[in-house]
Amino acid sequence: MENKNFKPKRSEDGKKPMQKPIVRRKPPVKHATDGSVRLNRFLANAGLCSRREADTLIQAGVVRINGKVVTELGTKVMPDDTVYFHDQLIKSQKKIYILLNKPKNCVTTVVDPHGRTTVLDIIAGACKERVYPVGRLDRNTLGVLLLTNDGELTTKLTHPKYEKKKIYEATLDKPLATEDYDKILSGIMLEDGPIKADALEYVEDTKRMTVGIEIHSGRNRIVRRIFEHLGYKVEKLDRVYFAGLTKYKLPRGHWRFLTEEEVAMLKMGSYE
Repeated sequence: MENKNFKPKRSEDGKKPMQKPIVRRKPPVKHATDGSVRLNRFLANAGLCSRREADTLIQAGVVRINGKVVTELGTKVMPDDTVYFHDQLIKSQKKIYILLNKPKNCVTTVVDPHGRTTVLDIIAGACKERVYPVGRLDRNTLGVLLLTNDGELTTKLTHPKYEKKKIYEATLDKPLATEDYDKILSGIMLEDGPIKADALEYVEDTKRMTVGIEIHSGRNRIVRRIFEHLGYKVEKLDRVYFAGLTKYKLPRGHWRFLTEEEVAMLKMGSYE
């Protein structure tokens, strides 16, 4: 698309305008027309693992297609092929995407050995497919949580190199001092390295005990640790935004399926 605001720069002699820079676009991705799919993607789509993990399984010789062990990466699976992982028949599952407004006193695990309520308990009966939480929220952290059986998308949203945008609302035990506000934005040093917020804002200017913090890091308990490092206790932590998803019109402890538009947004990364 032509940029109407572009004004050509003149060369040093002031006579001839410089040419408009050439924008090189990547060629469109070609999709198979015979219904075939790469084996690692097939395993990821079945909810077994991520694509990277699937490559490891394939090379380990624990995957068979039509009774034959396959170790070559890039092998294609046809629609009528049978695929086994060890002795388990792998079938391509229908992709499920569930958004949960996580309540307090609820753990982000599939099974809890202590018998506490899990996020899967809350969505029990939502679908017959096995879904898993994308990332983790502490037991007492509230807010936006995605559950899915889409292994490929899960990797895209949780791998540290992608650094997806997250916004939290944190209520502290005392007002956040101006000097600490500035430190969080400029950066502090934690035991596992430096960290700084991408944005920080007082939610209630009169009290200054509740702040909104935007961050891309996926490090464990990172928001709580930032404030604890500066001498504050986080009394309430609510994730209000994750990778383009919000809890708008979704009451605490309730869930809903994502719309087709939301799924497409996540896969394309168009929220960035």
